[in-house]
Amino acid sequence: MMGRCNRDQGQLFYSFDLDAAVPGDHLVREIAAVLDLSWVYDELAPHYPPMGRPSIDPVLMIRMLIIGYVFAIRSERALCREVQVNLAYRWFCGLSIEDKLPDHSAFSRARNERFHDNDIFRRVFERGVGACIAADLVGGTGFAVDASLIAADANKHRSIPGGDWNRDIDPGRASRAVKEYLATLDDPAYGTASEVTPKFISPSDPAAQWTGALRSAAFFAYADNYLIDVKFGVIMDVEASRAIRQAEVGASRTMIERTEVCFGIKPNWLAADTAYGSASNLNWLVNEKDIAPHVPVIDKSRRDDGTFSRDEFVYDKERNIYTCPAGKSLKTSGRLVNDGATLLYIASTRDCGPCPLKSRCCPLSPQRKVPRDAHEEARDVARALARTEEFAQTRRDRKKVEMLFAHLKRILRLGRLRLRGPRGAHFEFTLAAIAQNLRRLGKLIARPPPPATVKCVV
Repeated sequence: MMGRCNRDQGQLFYSFDLDAAVPGDHLVREIAAVLDLSWVYDELAPHYPPMGRPSIDPVLMIRMLIIGYVFAIRSERALCREVQVNLAYRWFCGLSIEDKLPDHSAFSRARNERFHDNDIFRRVFERGVGACIAADLVGGTGFAVDASLIAADANKHRSIPGGDWNRDIDPGRASRAVKEYLATLDDPAYGTASEVTPKFISPSDPAAQWTGALRSAAFFAYADNYLIDVKFGVIMDVEASRAIRQAEVGASRTMIERTEVCFGIKPNWLAADTAYGSASNLNWLVNEKDIAPHVPVIDKSRRDDGTFSRDEFVYDKERNIYTCPAGKSLKTSGRLVNDGATLLYIASTRDCGPCPLKSRCCPLSPQRKVPRDAHEEARDVARALARTEEFAQTRRDRKKVEMLFAHLKRILRLGRLRLRGPRGAHFEFTLAAIAQNLRRLGKLIARPPPPATVKCVV
C-alpha cells in the first residue's frame, strides 16, 4: 500500500545528532580537522572590557567568515542565511539547531574595530601557514610570486580626471575609504609606488588604480599579491597593493622579508614573470637576499633596424671596457646617467669614423655608445639561470600561482571586491588566502571525522 507522511501531529520529543547529519567526506570536516582557533580568545582579550554584556563569540564570527570564503558566499547577509539552514555549516561553527546567529551588521563592526586593531586575520593566516609547515607541505627551497588584478567596488562612470583630484581633504568629513587612502600616501605599496598621476580616480575609493593592463576595457582595481612555496602550492604570504608594476615588485619584497622574519624561511630561488625582472629588483634578490632569480630579464637593448645590438659587444670586467665587433674598445667615464642607473661606454670618433662596419653600428652618429645598467651583473646572473634546465622547470612551477588565482576567481568567486579601501582589500585577500590554504591542508592531510561534540534533544 502507498505510504503517506502524517502531517497532522508532530512528535513531542525529537532526538537529533548534528554530527551524524554531516557526511564524513564533507569539506567542512577536513577543514575542521586542521583548524585550531582556541588561541583567539587570549589574543583578543585586551580588546574586550572585563564588565558588561557578553559580546558575540569572536571565534564563531571567524568560523562563519571562513565558511563564507571557502564556499564562495559573497555577502554577510547571505552568509547568515546559509549558516541558518545548512547543517554542515552549523556543525563547523559549533552551533546547535537552536542557537541563534549574529546579525550581519555585527561583522562590519567587528571588522572595523576589534579585528582590525589586532589584525586577527593576519594571525589566523600565519597560524595556517605554520600548520602547513608542521605537516611538511612546505619545502622552503623554491618560491614563486605573482599578482592578479581584482576589480574594485568603484564605478568608472562616476570617476573624475586624476588631475582634478584634490588631496587636501578634511579627514573628519571624509568616508572611511578616503581616510584609508590619505593614510597610505607615504606607503610604498600605494602612494609612493609611482609619482605618475592616474588618468582617473574614483572619489568613493581613491586608492583603487585605474588600469587597462588586461588589454580590455579599463577598470579600477587592486593587486592581490601571492608568495607561494612550489612544493604543494601553499600560500606563504599575501599582500594588497596598487595595480601597478612598481607596487607589485615592492609587495614581493615585503612578503619575502616577512616570511623570513615570521617563519625563518628564505628560499634558495624565486620564480616570477618578466614584471619582476627589473635591474634593481634582480640586484636586491642576488646581492642583498642571496636568492637565485629565476626571472626573465627586462631587456630593451635589442635593435630591429639592422644595426648591432648591445649583446654583440663583449664586456671585459677586469678592464671595464666593451669591445665592438671591429675589435675597438669602448670606455666609460664612470659617471652615472639616467637618475644614477646607467653607465655609458663610448667609442672614439677616430675609431668609428673610418670603420667599415659604421653603417651597421652607428650610421646616424659619429660614435657608438653602449649603455650598461649599474646592476648589470645581477642581470647577467638571471640571464645565465635562464639558460639552465632548472629554469625550464621553475617556469612550470610558476603556473601554480596562476592556478591559485584561477581558483580564487572561478571557484571562490572573488573577481570583484565588495569592500572599499586598502583595508577592505587587505581583509578580503587575507581571508581568501586563508580559505585556499585550509582547503589545501585539509585535503592533503585529511583525518577521520572528529567525535560528536553537538547533540541536541528537543
